[in-house]
Amino acid sequence: MPATPQRRRTVRRLTIGAAVLAAAGLTATALPAGADTGHAARAGRTVDVQLLSFNDFHGNLEPPQGSSGTVEEVQPDGSKKSVAAGGAEYLAQSLRTARKGHPYSVTAAAGDLVGASPLLSGLFHDEPTIEAMNKLGLDVTSVGNHEFDEGRAELTRLQKGGCHPKDGCYEKGKKFRGAGFPYLTANVTDEKSGKPLLKPYTVWKHKGVKIGFIGVTLEGTPDIVNADGVKGLKFHDEVETINKYAKVLNKQGVKSIVALIHEGGLPASTSYNYQCDSPGPGDGISGPITDIAKHVTPKVDALVTGHTHQAYSCTIPDPSGRPRTVTSAASYGKLYTDTTLTYDRRTRDIVRTTVKTPHAANHVVDRTQPKAADMTSLITRWNKLAAPVAGRPVGHISADIAGRGANAPESPLGDVISDAQLEATKADGKGGAQLALMNPGGVRSDLAFKASGSEGDGVVTYGEAFTVQPFTNMMNVVDLTGAQLLTGLQQQVSGPNEASPKILQVSEGLAYTLDMTKSGAARVVKDSVKLDGAALDPAKTYRVAMNEFLAGGGDGFAAFKDGKNKYVGPSDLDAFTAYLTAHSSADKPLTPPKADRITVVK
Repeated sequence: MPATPQRRRTVRRLTIGAAVLAAAGLTATALPAGADTGHAARAGRTVDVQLLSFNDFHGNLEPPQGSSGTVEEVQPDGSKKSVAAGGAEYLAQSLRTARKGHPYSVTAAAGDLVGASPLLSGLFHDEPTIEAMNKLGLDVTSVGNHEFDEGRAELTRLQKGGCHPKDGCYEKGKKFRGAGFPYLTANVTDEKSGKPLLKPYTVWKHKGVKIGFIGVTLEGTPDIVNADGVKGLKFHDEVETINKYAKVLNKQGVKSIVALIHEGGLPASTSYNYQCDSPGPGDGISGPITDIAKHVTPKVDALVTGHTHQAYSCTIPDPSGRPRTVTSAASYGKLYTDTTLTYDRRTRDIVRTTVKTPHAANHVVDRTQPKAADMTSLITRWNKLAAPVAGRPVGHISADIAGRGANAPESPLGDVISDAQLEATKADGKGGAQLALMNPGGVRSDLAFKASGSEGDGVVTYGEAFTVQPFTNMMNVVDLTGAQLLTGLQQQVSGPNEASPKILQVSEGLAYTLDMTKSGAARVVKDSVKLDGAALDPAKTYRVAMNEFLAGGGDGFAAFKDGKNKYVGPSDLDAFTAYLTAHSSADKPLTPPKADRITVVK
């Protein structure tokens, strides 16, 4: 277990609510106000079930680099500390240590175990990650949007096993066995049959204890995944789906239910041990999950969430007013959540009542603990297969270049990537692009100066570049009028992106002002948009480079779907590695850009 006082704190048991007391034939005065279930437990009526959970692992078998591999921790004196965390060797060890002394323990995840993965997993279509999840004892997970990156057939293969239809088997004499745990797709149905793609729910059973798990991904998955990945599928409302299957489980006699939801919230603090129930339950968190939590039926006893890559452990009242835990464990295996569910054997339900203290806590997967030997062996084995590709040098940098870890709308690495995409597509015959736009969610990591292996400090390997740009989206160049381009820029901060802006990374030569004191589309100052020093002309046609995801209207950028005269260029990864090679050397490494193309007014 982690060493700091915050991470040693005991997870309190859920307490007995009036409904449970009534079901047991007791009155609300039978126990002191605020009393926990200790008395009932000693009488043999209740049992504590440990729920360990995590989310958004994204194939990070090795410890993530740079800021992607740290969590922020509030110290007793109020100061903040950055702690290195993550990696399958440490996650497995943390979970195994946490399970000790808990005869009833179940491990669950809330989606995006795979997809947007570093090369070690992504090169092999994430088979290494599924193997790792089997070994560390995962019992169940919901799907996330990234489980659909390669389409329904590939997701089904990850569940059921079998070698890849094109690449075949990666190890002689070994056939991929698939996930030893169920992927739940309650709100993902086949357009023709109307049936869920995979199982909608599962029931965990142990020594007479039954807990149902319902798994959903965000309803908006089609908006953030390439169209081919969700072809033939429908994605339904999260609340309606969970409430539907909660009734199904109740009819089967399963009264204890946990929802695994690949949708999340935004806590007021980035510190993993921030108290988000201050000043009142759930006051310190906002975002889509808050509305979901307030409407999911009281039949559901806890919500394990994800997608936003944030850390929180909150108590948001359910529709009946009873407290209910809502948790998320950041991303990349840097945290796990330990929740105690007190199971009443007589009512077969989880015991809940109004208390102020959260019933769950996040814990750091720190790298000072011993490594899980079986994970080390797994990583070594797959690294040997990946080495010929992963270790090839593709560039040199003079310092860390922040991407995913940048705390600003425009990131230095985002500038490098958009410049690379422009360079790859600007020549006549290669698209004739005049500018390039990059979606921020496609920048998956930082470029770290410190060597990750034996390549030496400042050397960027193909594997590291792949970690930054793992989707291998093809570059598109399209015609957009100045008016369409302006609309696209406005869609960064309006419509579906108003509450949580998605600021595009822009190539050199494009500049504008973003006024965040305003609301909606007005945040983009129209007269400030310039290309190579000239004001954007609404009637003029511009050649704009972007990846195929953006060109298809992904991330809420519907304006880009109207682009004409499409040219398909190289992959975004090829553009990125070619740029690094052309613009850096051991003697002249690439320096981090200033990231000053977008002026932000706060």
